[in-house]
Amino acid sequence: MARRAPTISCGPEDRQELERLAGSRTESKQMIERAQIVLGCLAGQQVKEIAHSCRTRPNTVIKWRQRFVERGLAGLRDAPRPGAKPVYGEDFRNRVLALLEQPPPEGQASWDGPAVATALRGSVDAVWRVLRHEGICLQRQRSWCVSTDKEFAAKAADIVGLYLHPPEKALIISVDEKPSIQALERKTGYVETDNGKIVRAYKSTYKRHGTLNLFAALEVATGQVKTAITQLKRREEFLQFMDQVVADASPEQELHVILDNYCTHKKCDAWLAKHPHVHFHFTPTSASWLNQVEIWFGILSRKALRGLSTKSTAELRQAIEAFIAAYAKHARPFKWRKREVKGSQLRNTIVNLCN
Repeated sequence: MARRAPTISCGPEDRQELERLAGSRTESKQMIERAQIVLGCLAGQQVKEIAHSCRTRPNTVIKWRQRFVERGLAGLRDAPRPGAKPVYGEDFRNRVLALLEQPPPEGQASWDGPAVATALRGSVDAVWRVLRHEGICLQRQRSWCVSTDKEFAAKAADIVGLYLHPPEKALIISVDEKPSIQALERKTGYVETDNGKIVRAYKSTYKRHGTLNLFAALEVATGQVKTAITQLKRREEFLQFMDQVVADASPEQELHVILDNYCTHKKCDAWLAKHPHVHFHFTPTSASWLNQVEIWFGILSRKALRGLSTKSTAELRQAIEAFIAAYAKHARPFKWRKREVKGSQLRNTIVNLCN
């Protein structure tokens, strides 16, 4: 007759931790197996049944059941093993993290693996193991932009209010320009990399054939975009584009135009006086992400401009117009949102992040 594991018990907190360990994707394979064994014992399963489900031996089940009975969750951890003290242990890890807080060696702008290994007189492979384990990427970088506009809250609330609760029968338009789009001619194709991956390739040399400027007005409610391609990007061209936008709207309809703080958008009082139904709303400084048309410009860059090879500005214009025509067929309003960035996400030291 098959032996049944003696009934064991534990508190609700320990059971919750065992369930977390058993379903974890980050814990070691051994710890996951031990947690599953103990949970099987808590459920009153037979030793052989637990061993079969965990693909291990009955003696292993008995061992970890007994360790849990004697020491609880701590008994599932590996006991200290005899042997030489590791050369690159916790002390080395702490030294690596502390060194990264110091100025880099002379002649370097930032630390890298070999520089850290040289400074600590250790193995560069050991340094890389520490960096991988701590999730530290010394070469990858992120940037952040914090608006210093004293009226940020009021301006942001004004624009977000237009998105969420627009005035009745008013037209909300997001306007901006993409200046100096280059007509570049260069060979493109595909290459196979050393690891067998096939990637898009561009020849390093290219020819310039001039630039174009693109004005765009996104209708927030529908996602439709009106555009104008120009050679120049002065205030004169901007106001000519706004004349087109106003002409396409109903004469009695109010237009609320969202703009950034580019110089050509300012000092337009004379034009606004001629169009009293048009109202300009400016984003806070260093907060162009509040302007929805920036999303559309990102789509344009990814789908039509990145990797484009043209022999003239005429070909560049055709490519842009082709994208605009194709996009118009499936245009729809954006589900606009911005992830909240909290001050607690930014740390001034690596040690604060890793401890």
